[in-house]
Amino acid sequence: MARRNNLASGALLGLGIAAFIDETVFHQLLHWHHFYDKSTPAVGLVSDGIFHAVSFFAAVASLFLLASLRRTGSWHPRAWWGALLTAAGVFQLYDGTIQHKLMRLHQIRYDVDLTAYDWTWNIIAVALIATGLVPLTRSRHTAATP
Repeated sequence: MARRNNLASGALLGLGIAAFIDETVFHQLLHWHHFYDKSTPAVGLVSDGIFHAVSFFAAVASLFLLASLRRTGSWHPRAWWGALLTAAGVFQLYDGTIQHKLMRLHQIRYDVDLTAYDWTWNIIAVALIATGLVPLTRSRHTAATP
């Protein structure tokens, strides 16, 4: 149960952070896209608000779970950080492939050649996943050894 809660807490915060960075940087600061760009700008803003709220609540839930893990002495930093990085990468890869390309909810940017943006987006995602899998794998082996 402790391992599952460590993984859940790390993953929720990883998703929350990745979504927060996406929302803040690309949606709000750079104005490159909205979460849903297939309608009016007003609908795009509402979709951004829902997206932001969900990412915020994921982060808050993660921190409550982390506090419980710390309080009971069952926090395992290696597994937690591995889950955080892996989930952030999975979120970004899902966003870059499924939402951008398959569902076409939005693109990273409009009116430019997307090749460099797409490659950069997805390479960063794969790097996050690979970086997160290392501590996850090590924590699994450590937990399995008596």
